Amino acid sequence: MTDFRMINRRTLLQSGAAAWCGLALRGVLLADETPAAKPAGPPTKFQIACMTLPYSQYPLERALTGIQGAGYKFVAWGTSHKESGESKGVPVMAADAPPQRAKELGQRCRDLGLEPLMMFSGIYPEAPNAIEILTNRIVQAHAAGIPQVLTFGHTKGPNRQVWVERFKQLGPIARDHGVVIVVKQHGETGQLTGEIVREVGDDGIMVNYDAGNVMDYTQGKVNPLDDFKTCAMETRSFCIKDHRMFPVNQDCGPGLGEIDHYRLLHPVAFTGRPMPLCCENISAPNIRATTPEQIDALARRAREFLEIVIQGLHA
Repeated sequence: MTDFRMINRRTLLQSGAAAWCGLALRGVLLADETPAAKPAGPPTKFQIACMTLPYSQYPLERALTGIQGAGYKFVAWGTSHKESGESKGVPVMAADAPPQRAKELGQRCRDLGLEPLMMFSGIYPEAPNAIEILTNRIVQAHAAGIPQVLTFGHTKGPNRQVWVERFKQLGPIARDHGVVIVVKQHGETGQLTGEIVREVGDDGIMVNYDAGNVMDYTQGKVNPLDDFKTCAMETRSFCIKDHRMFPVNQDCGPGLGEIDHYRLLHPVAFTGRPMPLCCENISAPNIRATTPEQIDALARRAREFLEIVIQGLHA
């Protein structure tokens, strides 16, 4: 039987400290059980890039200098730009352009301190001339030192099997040139593109994930965070855009919408491999940028937001 008369102040402090340590240790163990505390491997080398696409109403040179001035080290080639004296947009890289031209543009980017990571293919995989165009894009990307060629489209109806057959032809060509064709969902889900990539079964064909597209095209009926988990293992890059339903139903820049980018990127935060994060939409909801300087500011904000997210995931 305990003699309570013998319990002095020191005994109480020691017993209290022991109890506190026990609780603290239990807290550490519980914290260890959270997903973020158990990285599967070395940190992913997230590469934050800005597409030239947000600057499409201005010359390509202005896009590149704006992206460089906004603090980016990486760039992704968009589709076209309004060049001086031209009434229509001029392609960043025409589908039939010779490899030398792609090489020159790649060097032009590097001279500005921008490493190009991705280029648009500009064609759907089911198009009649898709094999020809995508093969030329692979050759262009190889010449420019660009690791990824982006394609997308709808996989409904007979298109899915056409995609599979054509990607099986293109996969070895891409690998032989040190390039990966990345496929993003356009109007559908990452679950479908993930299924297609797994059916193809070639390292030259992988997934590009666009969370904003999923939320936009499904009108919020599909949660991108859940959808992404179905194709995370096959994902090799992201087209970064956010989305929100209020005050307007609109795509927007990362961190300005309703998508939690911490949760989005967490499943691939510790792969050890390079992972381009290419900002496709950097706009602010319900606010239109009317000058290239305003686009510069939005580009910088998007980069800084993603840097904070990555730092938090890897902490």
